[in-house]
Amino acid sequence: MTAKVTKTSIIKNVTIYVAYLIVIWAFYRFLFKFPDDIEEFIIKPIVWLIPLVYFVRKEKETITSLGITLKNLFPSIYLSLGLGSVFVIEGLLSNYLKYGQLNFAANIGSLPLMTSLGLSFATAFSEETAFRGYIYGRLTKVFRGELIANLIQTIAWTIVHVPIAFFIWNYTVPQAAVYLAITAIFGLGSAFIFSRTKNIFGSIFLHVLWEWPIILFR
Repeated sequence: MTAKVTKTSIIKNVTIYVAYLIVIWAFYRFLFKFPDDIEEFIIKPIVWLIPLVYFVRKEKETITSLGITLKNLFPSIYLSLGLGSVFVIEGLLSNYLKYGQLNFAANIGSLPLMTSLGLSFATAFSEETAFRGYIYGRLTKVFRGELIANLIQTIAWTIVHVPIAFFIWNYTVPQAAVYLAITAIFGLGSAFIFSRTKNIFGSIFLHVLWEWPIILFR
């Protein structure tokens, strides 16, 4: 198999997977609303990750190609903590400005704190494995350099979050625009960390640090 055919196959697989996620997840968001624990621990892994098993096996790769490895684990965590601190500070400041005090329970809901954190990590694992581990990781094999691959995955990442902005959180257009802009910035940063380490766990930690400020200030 030539390099050209290999690149063509990768582009085809990534395109099919991205289209699948955008369409199926949009329909899911529009038609269904299950409890968060059911959605993040069961439904999302089934919808997002099972197709990856098919593509990885089809490409004769292993899960390490998705960044699921212990290699460079600590450097990836250090990078995520450094970049994630920006999101944490933003969340704390926004929460204080909105409520006049640090009201951590404002938007967490009735779930215990550790359960909410567990949900965040479950969400992060599915989404980061899909977008940074697979989509971005495969695109970097097709395009020279990181920029084009990062821009493509960021666009797809932002689009897949459009349904939750309107169907779940009922944002107005200006509110959705701000949320999607923040989502895009995160996508760029997460891919940047993944490029440095090829370890998905750094992106997962960053995802949690990014998601909680959104929970706090929305």
